[in-house]
Amino acid sequence: MNFQIGIGPNIRKSVYFDATVADGVAGFSVYNHMYIPAHFGNPEAEYDSLMNGVAMWDVAAQRQIEISGPDAGRLIQFLTTRDMSKTKIGQGRYVPICNHAGRLINDPVALMVAPDRYWLSIADSDIELWASAIAAERGMDVQVSEADVSPLAIQGPKAEALAVDLFGEWVTSLKYFGFKETSLRGIPLILARSGWSKQGGFELYLLDGSRGGDLWSIVKAAGERYGIRPGAPNDQERIESGLVSYGADGRLQTNPCNPFEISLGKLVDFDQPDDFVGRAALLKIKTEGPRRRRVGFRVSGAPIRSCQSSVAVQTADGETVGILSESIYSSRFSCNVGVGMIASEIGDDATDLSVTLGGESRQLDVTSLPFG
Repeated sequence: MNFQIGIGPNIRKSVYFDATVADGVAGFSVYNHMYIPAHFGNPEAEYDSLMNGVAMWDVAAQRQIEISGPDAGRLIQFLTTRDMSKTKIGQGRYVPICNHAGRLINDPVALMVAPDRYWLSIADSDIELWASAIAAERGMDVQVSEADVSPLAIQGPKAEALAVDLFGEWVTSLKYFGFKETSLRGIPLILARSGWSKQGGFELYLLDGSRGGDLWSIVKAAGERYGIRPGAPNDQERIESGLVSYGADGRLQTNPCNPFEISLGKLVDFDQPDDFVGRAALLKIKTEGPRRRRVGFRVSGAPIRSCQSSVAVQTADGETVGILSESIYSSRFSCNVGVGMIASEIGDDATDLSVTLGGESRQLDVTSLPFG
């Protein structure tokens, strides 16, 4: 069943919107109050490009919340669960952000752009409002705003060759989450080795929104020799790779979870000297043990052609013991795969788990992530 999203003024267009339309985008989703391409009409071909070539994605909806001023470092440290004290300019870190109850409200990458200037490259929730409120409540001398920055991703095994063609051999020295300010034919940007896939790649953080169409065209033309294809963050690959998706795997409003449940517990640093939001609640959770754990599922039955989400996992006697967050057919593993959470006391050898999809009961087998 297909639905449409109306294009109206209450949801923002990205700086690449017109370029994606010209290149045949076939559907949109909404992310951070912006349209984001969902697919370009051939998800299987887009998956193939990601796995074997190079794909380009409009991920401008991955907004950059800029925190600047004398107390910028203090605020970043207070917002995030990781020890940020050793972060250097040009380095990014994956940082869970929790509320005071220890519940995850975002999982951005924090980029240290300057000693007193950071970006939070956010998932789908209003972190600008949260950061502004925390800063005001604690009397910090900072400015919090959304920067004019729009990422464009190139992902896949040939992404590095394309990046070398565009920028030069120096890109090969970038470490994961490392970034450098540069330009491309007069277009200012920051290049980072990052992206929402396990296939490797880069994100081009455009610093001038008026040049979105130009940047899209330059990358597309340079990528022709590698068979570049426009696409979107890929559900099948992210499930196979076990990547966390804030909003899909857990969201404060629909499936509240903490970092220990969603496999981000190793990013909660209790040894750091500074306090952070949710510290007391998270220490209690760690001490008592999380009630759920994140797992992969193999789902029986006919191939699931479009991504299904958010259904209860039940035992044979009808007890709800978990949630299947997303599932889809995996061509790589020749079966339906999914991700979700299960009660901690349920073992990987459980044989009586099932979900109902489209009115049909399907058996689940628990497996570790990533799939292999």
